[in-house]
Amino acid sequence: MTPSSPLRLALRLHHSIPLPRLHLSFSSLSRSMSPAMEPQERPQVEASAPRSNDFSSDGVAHKSKVTVVGSGNWGSVAAKLLASNTLRLGSFHDEVRMWVYEETLTTGAKLTDVINSINENVKYLPGVKLGKNVVADPDLENAVKDANMLVFVTPHQFMEGICRKLVGKIKGNVEAISLIKGMEVKMEGPCMISSLISQQLGINCCVLMGANIANEIAMEKFSEATVGYRENRQIADKWVQLFSTPYFLVTAVQDVEGVELCGTLKNVVALAAGFVDGLEMGNNTKAAIMRIGLREMKAFSKLLFSSVKDTTFFESCGVADLITTCLGGRNRKVAEAFAKNGGKRSFDELEAEMLQGQKLQGVSTAREVYEVLSHRGWLELFPLFATVHEICIGHLPPSAIVEHRERRPRLSLLDGSATQYC
Repeated sequence: MTPSSPLRLALRLHHSIPLPRLHLSFSSLSRSMSPAMEPQERPQVEASAPRSNDFSSDGVAHKSKVTVVGSGNWGSVAAKLLASNTLRLGSFHDEVRMWVYEETLTTGAKLTDVINSINENVKYLPGVKLGKNVVADPDLENAVKDANMLVFVTPHQFMEGICRKLVGKIKGNVEAISLIKGMEVKMEGPCMISSLISQQLGINCCVLMGANIANEIAMEKFSEATVGYRENRQIADKWVQLFSTPYFLVTAVQDVEGVELCGTLKNVVALAAGFVDGLEMGNNTKAAIMRIGLREMKAFSKLLFSSVKDTTFFESCGVADLITTCLGGRNRKVAEAFAKNGGKRSFDELEAEMLQGQKLQGVSTAREVYEVLSHRGWLELFPLFATVHEICIGHLPPSAIVEHRERRPRLSLLDGSATQYC
């Protein structure tokens, strides 16, 4: 599909022109997804117009400096997107620094040296040039030095340690965005990664989630993503500007927790979809699992955060990300292999064999969700989430994915009784 194709033009018009509000009433949707979806207005972002915070106190224009914290498959693709834009946008320094967890390749060479010499992450994104302005740095503190826009994209289980190393090292007016899918579970309750970053480092943190299989974006196939922000639309627009390309369409919504939980929970549903594929149960079964999964995603999110908006689940971060992950993501792929082996080979073993160093997020997220459900007494309300975890740890066979009895959450739990967590 070319950049000027009718579909691409239609998508751009949808995201840039205010649409009349439509009131849809489908009985099959209203039972599980009310109120009805309403399109949101999305103002266009001027690609080159300077923002008020692009100037210092003396009126002199200054440039933003970007660092990517993480260099796996998705981190490398993010660096590629950012590097293409920092070169063309005058409000950013050209260089995009990328923190790389140093590894020695089978050739004996250091991964950072190879990235900087051939402009390619040969381990996690082979065959794709990142941009000559991407600089790999194995020193975390040096990588973030002087950066005022930080992009976090690492496996979520590593983030607490990364934040501890950065405490006191982040100075000045710094903005962050998290592309990380997952959450931390603490004694006081679940903590979203964006909140962990904000609390540990004392900086504002937006999120970016969407139907984003990294290898397809690396090949510049058309895709969308959603930026979630709290209050400052100006900062959200700057992230939109920094990530948007002709093949990567980004929009912003004021719902950090909703966007982030969509990106987190869809990996649990993708495991369920993988079990269905591994057992060759067919597309009808898979569609049913995806529908039930979306309902549980929405109910769980709204129980944790009353601020979560229904419309967020119809953004790229919501139903679109769920669909693409259940069709082609790594969680689905490894879960399929797990089911084909009757659950006799562990996820750790399959991950090491199939993902060449990449990490699954679904298994650890399923465990974390289960901990929350168990602690809050919500297990019976989320049978799909509970069943996925019990299959992952070997308490149930993969076939149990279609043996659970779906129960709808009591509406009283969803209306005004949500508890705000970290």
